[in-house]
Amino acid sequence: MNFEQGPIRPPSEAESLLVRLTRNCPWNKCLFCPVFKGGKFSWRTVEEIKNDILAMKEAEEKVMMFALSMGGEEVTREVLQLVYEQEPDLLQIAFWLFRGGKNVFLQDADCMVVPPDELAEVIYFIKEQFPSVERVTTYGRSKTISRRNVEQLRMLKEAGLSRVHTGLETGYDFLLDFICKGVTAEEHIQAGLMVKEAGLSLCEYILMGIGGRRYWREHALDTAMVLSAIDPHFIRVRTLVARKGSLLIKHIENGDFQIQNDDGLALEERLLLQNLEGTGNIVSDHILNLLEEVQGRLPDDMEKIIGVVNSYLALPPEERANFSLGRRLGLYRGLGDMKDPGLYQQVEGVKMSLKKRGKDLDEFVAEYMNNYI
Repeated sequence: MNFEQGPIRPPSEAESLLVRLTRNCPWNKCLFCPVFKGGKFSWRTVEEIKNDILAMKEAEEKVMMFALSMGGEEVTREVLQLVYEQEPDLLQIAFWLFRGGKNVFLQDADCMVVPPDELAEVIYFIKEQFPSVERVTTYGRSKTISRRNVEQLRMLKEAGLSRVHTGLETGYDFLLDFICKGVTAEEHIQAGLMVKEAGLSLCEYILMGIGGRRYWREHALDTAMVLSAIDPHFIRVRTLVARKGSLLIKHIENGDFQIQNDDGLALEERLLLQNLEGTGNIVSDHILNLLEEVQGRLPDDMEKIIGVVNSYLALPPEERANFSLGRRLGLYRGLGDMKDPGLYQQVEGVKMSLKKRGKDLDEFVAEYMNNYI
């Protein structure tokens, strides 16, 4: 392909065209993040980015020629198959068109660091080349956003920016400092409110387990306080995994940080939810989350959402252990899946095997979670 692509995007942007504005992360110090460690941040010029967009436009035209050759004007599964067989380099663009060609995600880790005039110019150019695009989104660090003003953010909204994805992680200042997030709780609030005032959709990510076993209460309570102050349109739940390559590993090895187990994660999540006020959506759209069913619209669904956590915590210890293991193995999605006798016994078999090998269940779960992206 004659255009660059970065390594990450939010799961909710799976159907988006990826346009790379910067390389790597301008901060790149967060303890828990292994993605860009060793990578150097660099800017891409507007000219480079526009050339990439033109290359994508050329690829789109080639894919549509395949569609026309099959007697249609849409990218179907048959067109995808033909592209795969004859020109596989076009597959990424072909899949994007197959999914509607409506969404674009700007990479890498913090495109809000791009000067607002240049960012607006790029977004205008994307919309000019691809009139079908309805949504343009990007990651943005709170620290970066707080250095802008609402007028600049409104300009980006007018250019076509739709949503900002922000890694809040925690609202507890002690933890923000410990994990080297480079931002304070107050700056998180300031940035979030600015994004909303500009008319942009705001998605805040929280990281369950980032307080470990020592600071889980403070993490839950202060994160709920910050989220309540911002009231983002979306709160997306993520769960900490100590990845190889992350700077957090050395703190685990020397005993400064203890990974939270699943029962602890459930208690932490319940405490956060019990203290959260808002009108947005809670979304638990990641395989690493223990309770995928923790999602809904606030405040109407809060009782139901907390009920999911209470249902897990009310299970006998052996059943909680079964669900934890089954969820981490990818056999369960929700608590109701435990009612399948075949699945339940399959998980019990693995549990017994681990016990015979003298393997601690919590340690196995923590290790196994590293298999997921």
